[in-house]
Order: sequence, then structure tokens, then C-alpha cells
Amino acid sequence: MRRSAGMLAFPDFRGFTRSLVLWNLGVYFALLVLGVASAPFAGRLMGWLALSPPAVLHGAIWQLVTYSFVHIGLLNTLFELMSLWFLGSFLESNHGSRWLAEIYFVSVLGAGLAAIGLYFAMPASAVPLVGAYGGLFGLLIAFGVLYADMQFMMFPLPIGIKAKYLVAVYMLISIAMLFSSERAFAFSQLGGALAGFLYIRLAPRRGFAQASSERYFGLRNSWYRWKRRRAARKFEVYMRKQNREVRFDKDGRYIDPDENRDPNDRRWMN
Repeated sequence: MRRSAGMLAFPDFRGFTRSLVLWNLGVYFALLVLGVASAPFAGRLMGWLALSPPAVLHGAIWQLVTYSFVHIGLLNTLFELMSLWFLGSFLESNHGSRWLAEIYFVSVLGAGLAAIGLYFAMPASAVPLVGAYGGLFGLLIAFGVLYADMQFMMFPLPIGIKAKYLVAVYMLISIAMLFSSERAFAFSQLGGALAGFLYIRLAPRRGFAQASSERYFGLRNSWYRWKRRRAARKFEVYMRKQNREVRFDKDGRYIDPDENRDPNDRRWMN
């Protein structure tokens, strides 16, 4: 799928993407204000929200999600939120808000679990995890896999690059960082990327929530049809005892002998 360069230059700011960016921005400024008003309290709150593998293993499971809303440094936060806006808006416009929310938080969880896995393997390398990079790498993988040949301009440089090459560059950088002091950060990024890739390959096309909803209503309607057929059979037995005959179709609908009904007409059926 080939698109013109610069398609991601001015994305829409709406839906789940807008909510996600604004929530991240709100948490950042809230912690910033609290840091000025009461640095000790802000530090405790940040420690409560950031992902600490030992804390998660002792019950602080909310940190598997909340860490992604904690950001450090203005430029770093700006880069993360701009990336969320650009990537999220494009993917949301093509796949919907629910799909985007699912793959983002699946990737966030994947990055968090990767950090915990590193803690088991190398306890000394594990550090508290913050930032949205786990979710971002999941979105980046989705972009690179689903729109591999799409070319766009690299902000702020006037250089065109295909999505698959951009993803490859980021993956190689993260792999190289595994051999540096930033290995915990890089390992969580790769965990988010892997989670995003698995979501693309294994999840239903419209996401787990949509598929679960369709499955639920399908089972519910099957149950109603079964109850209707059972009631129809009982009624047929009762009417035969009264020396009268009634007929029902295979879905338990009464068939009026004086009415010509289209057997394929299911407009009022569950």
C-alpha cells in the first residue's frame, strides 16, 4: 500500500488518540505542579505510579498500566506525545478507536511484563519503568507491518522513508541499547514491540472487544432460539391433545396456515 509522503504531517486530533494524549499531558503537569508544591509527596506519588518489578510482584499490579502515564523531562515528554498523536491518529482513522486502545494497552502490558522478566533474569539491571515507549513501539510495529511500503517525511528532517525501514532502524537501536546501561529501557521497548506484533497476528481483525461482543450476542440469540423451539414443541404436544394441529418453523415461529410467509424473512427474529 503506497501513499504520498507527508501524510502524517497534520493528523487529526480526536477520539482515543486525543484522550490518550490529554491524559498523559494532564498527569505530566499534575506531577510537575505537585513537585513544586510538595516534592516529597510528588516523589511518593511517582513511585506509586511508576513500574517497579518488586512492587508489582508484591501486589501493585496497577503499575503495569500507570507507568505509561508518567513522563520525565519536557523534551522527552513532547517527543512521546507527538509520536502518540502522529501514529495513533493514523492507525485510529484506519482501524477505529477500540482497536487502537487494545493494541496500545496490550503493548504497554507487554513492555511492563518484559521489565519484570528482566528483573528475574538480571535483578541488578532492573530499574523503575516510566514512559509510553512500550505502547509506542507496539504502534510502531503495527504501522510498519500493516503499512510497510508507506512513505512519509521524517519530522523535522525533509527525508522520505518507508515505514518498514523506519521500524527496522528503531528495532536495531533498541537491540544495540541492550548492551548499554539502558538495557532495561530497551528490553521493555522490545517487549512492547513484540506484544504489538502478536496482537496484529493473533487478534481478530476488529479487535478482541468487538469479537467478544459479537460472540456474546450470537450465543444469547442462539439461547433464545433454543427456548423458542422448546416452547413450540411443548405447544404442539398440547394442541395435539386438543385434537388441533399447529405448525412452527425450525426457529420456533408459528406458521399461520392462511398466511404465505417467506421462509427466509428473518427481520423480526433474534
